[in-house]
Amino acid sequence: MKAVDLMEREFDEPTANARVMIHHVSITEALAYKEKLEAIDGVTEVTWLDDVIDVKEPLEMADPDLVEPYYKNETALISLHIREGDEVETVDRIYELIGEENAVAGEAVDTAVSQKMAGQESFNAALLLIPILIIILVLSTTSWIEPLFFLIAIGVSVLINMGANVFVGEISFVTQSVAPILQLAVSMDYAIFLLHSFSNHRKQISDPGEAMRRAIKESFPAIAASASTTFFGFIALSFMEFGIGADLGLNLVKGIAFSFLSVIVFLPALTLMFYKWIDRTQHPPLVPKWKGFGERVLKLRIPVFIALMLLIVPAFLAQSQTSFVYGLGEQPETSRAGADAAAIREAFGENSTMVLLVPKGDPGKEEKLVQRLEELPRIKSVTSYVNTVSPAIPSEYLEESAAKSFYSDNYARIILNAETDSEGEEAFSLVDEVRRTAESYYDEVHLLGESVTLYDIKKTVERDHAIVNLLTISSIALVLLFTFRSLSIPVVLLLTIQSAVWLNLSVPYFTDSSLVYVGYLIISTVQLAATVDYGILLTDTYRNLRQEMPAMEAIKKTLDDKLFSILTPASILSTVGFILFFTSSNPIVSSIGLLLGRGALLAFGMVVIALPAMLILFDRVIEKTTLRPNFYQGKGGC
Repeated sequence: MKAVDLMEREFDEPTANARVMIHHVSITEALAYKEKLEAIDGVTEVTWLDDVIDVKEPLEMADPDLVEPYYKNETALISLHIREGDEVETVDRIYELIGEENAVAGEAVDTAVSQKMAGQESFNAALLLIPILIIILVLSTTSWIEPLFFLIAIGVSVLINMGANVFVGEISFVTQSVAPILQLAVSMDYAIFLLHSFSNHRKQISDPGEAMRRAIKESFPAIAASASTTFFGFIALSFMEFGIGADLGLNLVKGIAFSFLSVIVFLPALTLMFYKWIDRTQHPPLVPKWKGFGERVLKLRIPVFIALMLLIVPAFLAQSQTSFVYGLGEQPETSRAGADAAAIREAFGENSTMVLLVPKGDPGKEEKLVQRLEELPRIKSVTSYVNTVSPAIPSEYLEESAAKSFYSDNYARIILNAETDSEGEEAFSLVDEVRRTAESYYDEVHLLGESVTLYDIKKTVERDHAIVNLLTISSIALVLLFTFRSLSIPVVLLLTIQSAVWLNLSVPYFTDSSLVYVGYLIISTVQLAATVDYGILLTDTYRNLRQEMPAMEAIKKTLDDKLFSILTPASILSTVGFILFFTSSNPIVSSIGLLLGRGALLAFGMVVIALPAMLILFDRVIEKTTLRPNFYQGKGGC
């Protein structure tokens, strides 16, 4: 960003962020297309072959290395810069100009596609999600109208949160696509906890107001603990140096606060006003109680615990060896943007542009640097004053237009075209090599370009990962410590959920697929913060029952009573994730969706199968490391 700011101050001409490929054109026709592109509002700079050589001379006389990056087989490749903020409108105008048979690709096109689809895809996801949520909630309740109360309570908080973004000023399109749906998914269980408790108390107490007061008192610790773990997990995202993560974290922090207030303040009032509607729309349970589930799970507690111990280390090592994509990821080839990018690669090969700024004033040193850069592997061409004009001709002797692309008052600009993708080991190694080569000649070096940006993102988010993970785990551990007043329960819960996170993030390694790093970083926090709620509910219920009965009986009853209460939010979160995966063309959003959907299912499995095994096996340890546990000491023991 420092290099970009410097170049914008020093040079009038920006670097290209898009390329247009025109088939079946002569030199004259390509020049006509260039003029039409220059006339489009939003296009600030257009570069083609005529800016490099004299196209009035026969092309056969020119150096093929100079011609072929711009024109071959009657196909022209024109580079241009699209003004930031105008990508959507400008790319649409370019599509109108070039038609379906030609292609346009580049950073600006990716940005335009992502921005254009963010709102539409969120709407499409909501259209799919809401009916599925209603079905899940109807199956989990005994009233046809009760699911509407859940959706209204959380929906109001989502709308308030989205409206509050006006005070933030600007949010990323990733946040716009993910945050509303994610807020709905991770906070729905607060409403479920409260209304399930209210329904249970209604069976014993005739006064709805008293039943609600008891429901709030009973469910508040679980809701507050769940909201706190999610809240602090998202706060950890806000500390990311990388803007998208911090932006999403801040948005979700607001969302969780609004959801918590809505469930504790608004939902009780709404329920008490319309509880008669709930009574009038009662129906028998549509899903039978899974009695005996707890007993079946406990028979497997030893094999389950051994399997967990055997899986943790490989999963941890595998997730740390996954190959990552640090940009937006490639657009699918089924889309216009993806097909166009593939067509340009097929016709002209991989291309990545870098711009090098070095201090002006020493043409001899600049010439030596350019010669060294031209010798680097994977460098297709180097364009500078010294090899385009001549180091022997002072730039002051030429017209300003002839030198302004290469020299400002203080800096020389050198443009490099490389035969690499925008990212990957090869691209990042070349960035390092170009920088080292330039630094061997100059003390002050500034390098920019898409590869350089992604290389900086890679280094930034890797630092973020350590900070975010540390903050997430430590903040959730503190919440659990104060909630359960125990040293061992936070360890058991975090081990359970973190194991699910590692298993989830290890899948790309075992399937030999790349993962968008932003999705990896965000989901490692979101899955832990959102699904630890299931463990809190199960452990809190078990702890209360453990005061009345032996451990085995307590865990059996806990699983039988709470299985469906955990399955409901887990299925909602998983459904949200898979819907984002299937509906989004944005690789970041799609990656987050897949990880979220799979992660919620893994977390559910770990909580209802592995966590009970650990609670039983470590019952004595938990009793001795918990403040005033008051565990049942009668006949039966553990």
